[in-house]
Amino acid sequence: MQNFVWFPLEDFPFIILTLIIAFTVHEFAHAYTAYKFGDMTAYNEGRVTLNPRVHLDFLGTLLIIIAGFGWAKPVPVNPNRFKHPKVMSIIVTAAGPVSNLVIAAVGIVFVYGLNETGLLHAGSEGVYSALVHFFFYLITMNLLLFIFNLIPLPPLDGYRIITNLVPYQLRYKMEQNVQWGMFIFLLLVFIPPLRAVTLDPILSFQGDIFWYIVSVCDRVFTKELDWNQIIIDFRR
Repeated sequence: MQNFVWFPLEDFPFIILTLIIAFTVHEFAHAYTAYKFGDMTAYNEGRVTLNPRVHLDFLGTLLIIIAGFGWAKPVPVNPNRFKHPKVMSIIVTAAGPVSNLVIAAVGIVFVYGLNETGLLHAGSEGVYSALVHFFFYLITMNLLLFIFNLIPLPPLDGYRIITNLVPYQLRYKMEQNVQWGMFIFLLLVFIPPLRAVTLDPILSFQGDIFWYIVSVCDRVFTKELDWNQIIIDFRR
């Protein structure tokens, strides 16, 4: 069974909980931002909520467990209802990935808070291990989703941002050939040699973002936190 999934089987509870949080907040951010800008489409469909049931897609969630990537239910947005369609469309689209970055940053800060108060090591070894695994997945998976969704290939958010930045004529041509972009995207995901020289180097930037946030927290919190040891403890 382990050969057919992307993550260790024993970590599934942490993976599922992390995915529920990441996907739900991501889609809520799209829906809420569109609603605040005057588009009631997502609101009328009950998407301006933190209820995971309305955001999660079964196949998309299953694929991230099996293949390491996936999706939630897209939020319907009508840009024509925005006062400034292009600018507001970009903000609505970017709200999803940015929400994942915020979750990751909050996760890092929370670990510092637990360490600062002594609660990180206050429980048993099992409690400590559970905390390490949950926060490790919460942080790393949200950083991955932040970067992954900004890749400018359909159906990702990065593609929708680009289409709102380019002139209309180019946007029209891009939309006419969107199926080829999706085909390229699937090839990059499912063919390991291609993935190794395209997606993987891009996704590796999660480490740079992580250590930057850590460097900021190191200057804010007084109690030293050894992240290298936490990573070692996670891998045990």
